[in-house]
Amino acid sequence: MDYEMMGPAIVMGLGCLGSSIGCGIAGMASHGVMTRVDEGHGKFIALSAIPSSQSIYGFILMIVMKGAIRAGTLSPLNAIGIGVFVGLAIMFSSIYQGKCAVTAIQASAKQPAIYGKTIAALGIVESFALFAFVFALLLI
Repeated sequence: MDYEMMGPAIVMGLGCLGSSIGCGIAGMASHGVMTRVDEGHGKFIALSAIPSSQSIYGFILMIVMKGAIRAGTLSPLNAIGIGVFVGLAIMFSSIYQGKCAVTAIQASAKQPAIYGKTIAALGIVESFALFAFVFALLLI
């Protein structure tokens, strides 16, 4: 059985899965708030799209891991380990960033002046996916 590209596929799949769940959670909140608020809908949509960035980390890792496996500098088994654990970190970061975006959307709808401040918490959650991404690059 050839499992050479399982690691890259796992990290990409988990990253995209988390981003879709996070964006879905935030998107549902955005839709609910837009029914009660007459303006500022673009801000709510922007907040609900923020968890999509983690799929980019998964994509880049997939490409780098594939190259390292083909070059012989990363074993397929090590790639699976990196793919699973880094992919899970990225996935959970995306999901929780989506949940954080829900409260940012709700708070911004009630007090539009705090919109910018709510993005700080989203950035903090994102940083954990970024840490996992950078640490994975160091391992590869």
